[in-house]
Amino acid sequence: MGTETDLTIAEAQLVLFSPEGLIDEDLWHRAATKLRQEAPISWVDAEGVTPFWAITKHADVLEIELHNNEFLSEPRCILGTVESDANLKRDGHLVKSLVQMDDPEHRLHRNVTSEWFLPKNLAKLEGRLDELADEALEKMRAAGGEIDFAADIAMQYPLQVILAILGLPESDYGLMLRLTQEMFAPDDSDFKRDEDAMAGLMQTLMDLFNYFTNLTVDRRANPGGDLASVIANAQIEGNPMGDKETLGYYIIAATAGHDTTSNAMAGAMKALLDNPDQLKKLQDDPSLMGTAVDEMIRWTSPVKHFMRTAARDYELSGVTIKEGQDVYLSYWSANRDEDVFEDPFAFDITRSPNKHLAFGFGVHYCLGAMLARMELKALFGKILPHLASVEQAGDSALTKSGFVSGVKRLPIRYTLK
Repeated sequence: MGTETDLTIAEAQLVLFSPEGLIDEDLWHRAATKLRQEAPISWVDAEGVTPFWAITKHADVLEIELHNNEFLSEPRCILGTVESDANLKRDGHLVKSLVQMDDPEHRLHRNVTSEWFLPKNLAKLEGRLDELADEALEKMRAAGGEIDFAADIAMQYPLQVILAILGLPESDYGLMLRLTQEMFAPDDSDFKRDEDAMAGLMQTLMDLFNYFTNLTVDRRANPGGDLASVIANAQIEGNPMGDKETLGYYIIAATAGHDTTSNAMAGAMKALLDNPDQLKKLQDDPSLMGTAVDEMIRWTSPVKHFMRTAARDYELSGVTIKEGQDVYLSYWSANRDEDVFEDPFAFDITRSPNKHLAFGFGVHYCLGAMLARMELKALFGKILPHLASVEQAGDSALTKSGFVSGVKRLPIRYTLK
């Protein structure tokens, strides 16, 4: 991709944060490149959104992430509308998860499940990850040479992993997938629940609220060895975890715990199809899977942004962010920063070092980062050696979402060994 663009700064800003911009990958990257080069910290005052600073350079995103006392997740951690911001200010959070918390609250709640995601405990999942990868390969065999890799493989595999960890019944997996898609993409024509996106989102949140309220009651009465039982019975400084926080924990685990990884998987397959030399290199040398997985994650950057609010005046690369002003951290842009990544628009499975920020950084570094890497390694480690040939068999499509997004449709044609 070239760096030239005919967009103005104002046009580039709108592309950067709009769901419409995110479904046109080439346009979006032209806009982000424009901002990185000419206005890396730019004030956005656009219709329908509360004004904010757009942060597009790797170094600036990283600095904000490392200064979590100066830049807070409260009151809004993702970009909303003027209306949703007003509702949040008036009513507060309906549910509250780790991504909406700051220390010491964040640290205390993160500690509830942090042990589950230690390497020694995640290593116990390797057998199950391999079994699910075998099932994915068999599904491809049964499909007879054509399948929608995004919908039928990538969206299913991480869902099965995280919901099994939570201890949810398989009969509810389909429901959780639908509610996740509705929550993260309320504007997407394939997933939205209501023509009024906000109304649809509220209906989805109510369904999640009811589901997990019932789950909490059950796990408190009948605790088991699953993650849902840990969350339901958690204590924060000697007191039961609050209802909003308990529900938020369930929702972030059951939704973000699979949707981000499925977006990475689908986008990774598309990247391999678009770069057959890299696919062949990885098939010829499976030892490259470690660096390949991090390149897949950098390339896709499933979490497109988070918001932070300045707790005090802060000087960032010569720009003064005033107390109370919001900053929009663009991870996808940071992960294409020419000052950090050599040839950033090349998909290179041997890229090392790979200092991507797709999992965030600092205190908010993703709890499930290691699990996501394990899942990608297990799935592609199983499928790629059996692919004798593979090509895209129709148009792909991106999810229309400004927060968590990726490839939602990827028809492929293949032969298996």
